[in-house]
Amino acid sequence: MVSYFFFNFKNIILMIMKKEDLLKDEFLKQFKTGEELESFLSQLHKRGIEKMLEGELDAHLDYKKHEKSVNPNYRNGTNKKRIKTSYGETQISVPRDRDATFEPQIVPKRSRLAKGIESMVISLYAKGMSNADIEEQIRELYDFQISTSTISKITDRVNSDIIAWQNRPLESTYLIVWMDGIVFKVRDNSRVVNKTIYLAVGLKKDGKKEVLGMWLGKTESASFWMGVLTDLKARGVDDILVTVTDNLNGFTNTIKSVFPKTDTQICVVHQIRNATKYVVWKDRKSFTRDMKPIYEAPNRDAAMAALKDFEQKWNHKYPYAIRSWYNNWEELTTFFNFPPEIRKIIYTTNLIENLNGKIRKYTKNKMSFPTDNALKKSVYLAIFEITKKWTMSIRNWPIILNQFILIFDERVKI
Repeated sequence: MVSYFFFNFKNIILMIMKKEDLLKDEFLKQFKTGEELESFLSQLHKRGIEKMLEGELDAHLDYKKHEKSVNPNYRNGTNKKRIKTSYGETQISVPRDRDATFEPQIVPKRSRLAKGIESMVISLYAKGMSNADIEEQIRELYDFQISTSTISKITDRVNSDIIAWQNRPLESTYLIVWMDGIVFKVRDNSRVVNKTIYLAVGLKKDGKKEVLGMWLGKTESASFWMGVLTDLKARGVDDILVTVTDNLNGFTNTIKSVFPKTDTQICVVHQIRNATKYVVWKDRKSFTRDMKPIYEAPNRDAAMAALKDFEQKWNHKYPYAIRSWYNNWEELTTFFNFPPEIRKIIYTTNLIENLNGKIRKYTKNKMSFPTDNALKKSVYLAIFEITKKWTMSIRNWPIILNQFILIFDERVKI
């Protein structure tokens, strides 16, 4: 509510003008320069903050100013305080109570930053800006200084949010869960090493996506994913209908050990990439084209026939690439058990890879992270920004939901 007030303040002014039957054009003509208008807005902004503080004190004391009350605690004048807001520096009057128990939320005690500025700092950090860049940006926009150490303290408050988010209860059933890892460089004992953020995205029964959590490990492995799946179960997940993963060795067995009824699908795009790793450059285009009839087949039998044709043409030259299709055949072809609408969303991990790509975009300015905590903070804030847009169900959701109900029957309880 507070951040909404600060970031939409000019809109609120226009709403007030409309309510008072003032024409905006006539109103604006009163100001000769842009500086005069900004000064007016700054004063109105200052008064708005003071009124909100008075409202906070009313709620704290449980009675309004000039009302009679049996509360032994009462108003005790005001203190002057200089604060930094999105309109620059200003001095405000902060109301006090006799017992000194009033703790303002808009401008907290021992803080000279309004919540709107703190929200802006966190938003800029989430978009990949460094502390120094944020400091410069705020100085240029609002003509006051916030030190990099202050910026660091503001963003460090996100840590408690991360803990709460990572341990929140989850739904009992997810129709699909996509899982993948994303690698970052982190400083560790004077060395820069690769570490992996493990991500899981679930599809809920209302057709909306949800990031279930993030976990930090050194390298992607089936044993680490065991811990991730166990954590999901401990947070309330009883059943996952379908998982979509890469072809990490042992991943399927790991999933089955925690969620034995789950159908497991290996990402076909990962399989194509892995198979082409063993193919020389001049053959890759035709090799990749010849794989298409396998995963675009109408059913599993037709896909096997296409694989045999593919084997006959290329096995003499790239036997390992062909063998990888046979070794993973059952998990690669799980999607053939489903109608076309469901096939489109489970045959590949593109959905979570798209999320990974956006996280990369937000964090691209950071070549490496100084600590594990800094990495988790950046990724969490990036996820928070990205998932703000996840408000709609996936395309054709009513059809897809009915198909899941028909296939899985009592496991899908609406």
